[in-house]
Amino acid sequence: MTKNNAPAALTEAERNARKRGAARLNRAMRKALSGMTPPDDLTVSQWAEVKRRLSAESAAEPGPWRTARTPYLQEPMDAFTDPKVRHIVMVAASQVGKSEFLNNCIGYIIDEDPGSILFIHPTTIDAQEYSKLRIAPMLRDSPALRQKVSTPKSRDSRNTILQKAYPGGILTMCGSTEAHALASKPIRYVFGDERDRWALSAGNEGDPWDLAMARQTTFYNAKAVEVSTTTIKNASAIEAAYYTGTMERWNSQCPHCGEYHEIRWADIRFEYEESVIARKKTFRVKSVYYVCPGCGCVSSEVEMKRASARWVAENPEAYTQGTRSFWLNAFVSQWASWETIVLKYLNALGSTKKMQVVYNTCFGEPWEDRGDIEDEDSLLARREDYGKDKSGEPIELPPGVLVLTTGIDTQDDRMEYEIVGHGHFGETWGIEKGIVMGRPDDEATWRKLDEVVFDRVLRFENGVGLRVSMSFVDEGGHFTQEVRMQCRARLGRKVFCIKGMPGSDKPYTAPPKKQKIIVNQIAVGTCWQYQIGVDSGKEIIMDNLRVQTPGAKYCHFPKRDDYGSGYFAGLLSETKVYDPNKKQPWSWKKIPGHERNEALDCRNYALAAFRALPKNLDEIDNQLKSAAGMQTAATATIEPPRRRQPQRKRTKRYYDDW
Repeated sequence: MTKNNAPAALTEAERNARKRGAARLNRAMRKALSGMTPPDDLTVSQWAEVKRRLSAESAAEPGPWRTARTPYLQEPMDAFTDPKVRHIVMVAASQVGKSEFLNNCIGYIIDEDPGSILFIHPTTIDAQEYSKLRIAPMLRDSPALRQKVSTPKSRDSRNTILQKAYPGGILTMCGSTEAHALASKPIRYVFGDERDRWALSAGNEGDPWDLAMARQTTFYNAKAVEVSTTTIKNASAIEAAYYTGTMERWNSQCPHCGEYHEIRWADIRFEYEESVIARKKTFRVKSVYYVCPGCGCVSSEVEMKRASARWVAENPEAYTQGTRSFWLNAFVSQWASWETIVLKYLNALGSTKKMQVVYNTCFGEPWEDRGDIEDEDSLLARREDYGKDKSGEPIELPPGVLVLTTGIDTQDDRMEYEIVGHGHFGETWGIEKGIVMGRPDDEATWRKLDEVVFDRVLRFENGVGLRVSMSFVDEGGHFTQEVRMQCRARLGRKVFCIKGMPGSDKPYTAPPKKQKIIVNQIAVGTCWQYQIGVDSGKEIIMDNLRVQTPGAKYCHFPKRDDYGSGYFAGLLSETKVYDPNKKQPWSWKKIPGHERNEALDCRNYALAAFRALPKNLDEIDNQLKSAAGMQTAATATIEPPRRRQPQRKRTKRYYDDW
């Protein structure tokens, strides 16, 4: 080839253009191949040690992830990268790091083994909060993730609060009721948080978890992870899932005998002091320790949290089926001290709802409401003699009573009532259970009620008397308007009609509402009506009946015929049952053979009246003591506290007579 046929030399501009083109091509190829790059040979825990940073918004100890702080999470995290495991179940108490377990698995997917993720929460609001408070900070503060997921933009539909796009996949977050998100498009990874709080059905399409799992059918390497705090024994979705897996528990080694056992509430012992400050009980835990179930030796919290520990499987054969399941309680947490757990337990005593929270979130145990209240014979046997006065007559009011209220149940042919005495800290005394025969629309029936309840003065041994401070009368049945009319006539004696509202979501008491009184289809006036959450009241009553020692929340009953076997059969006529197929799964049902529940209703209304009554128990206590000290031949009566009536302005056309 001659020199004249040689290609002409490239100009500087042409060389720069070629370089720019090559750079663009390389960038395009890198982006296209980024989702095809095989993952590094790392487990989730190893990835987290190298690339995960905890954010200040969601972590007690922000900074680089350290598996040594939560050694019990290493095995569940590494199970995620085990090719033989397709399904991971974690039953976890609060403050053990279960959310960080989920986050580390998601971060690993985005950075190392991308694929589409469906992350399901109980509700859409929960999904949004989790995205803002946990996912977004993780993506921002972990450099390996920050460069792969852009921040949410209003114009970018692939990057929003509930969707995060990255090379090779997209993270979609939704609520358990969103059937369209659960039943469309193939998904390789499915995560479920707080499974026990999910809806029972995604619209009309069935169980949300089954719908989500159906989307993984086409993936040979699919993974499913479900995490939750357990709730009700034998009705917990996460508990049922746990039993399908390896059933592994975190066992700690006893420093004395060397055996491994799970630290459970049954093996915790503690000493505490109880004091009363401003009429409120407070507790101080003096010591907490662990008793080994194997050797009986005592160890401290520090010793047990530093002890060697490992996962022990009860059903290891489930590994061959691809499911590993783990169960954690808060006794192994580095952030929940045993003292705080004991304090939560002490403060929950006497409240079923509070105690369930402690069992679920601290003890890591499902709640089992065994209905372990006293039976009729036990309550009958614990009746007491309130004593007699100097003349030998039975004492009407025993010491400790400060306020009297009445609950009245309306029947077509009678009015049943109970007068209940109330003292400090929820302690109660049954004062009188009675029946006034007569129709609720008969004036004579109400005059008799005036005599035995509304106008009556009951006295202590020293002669000091109390009137009933407030009465609640059931307006249900066939005489609603007549009851409203009679209650309005007795407004000055704080006699109010009430309407029972079933359902666990109804508040026990709420401010009264005005209701019309209709006679012959004509409104003749108004009265005040209280709406009572009767289910909440029944739960309080049953909790109080469980208290065995006189004092706070204890129920006293007199040794008299009106508090006989029939009364206690009615008081214990209903029990709480659980039906997971209902929107409100807890409901109260009559026990077979206990059809008469008037005693329970009367006690419920009387307790609600006390809750609604404006009162100052300390002031009443001082008044009673002062009256007893000044007692002379004439008897004294402590009147119920009366609300000061506001002055009416002449220019105001409407006034509130309550």
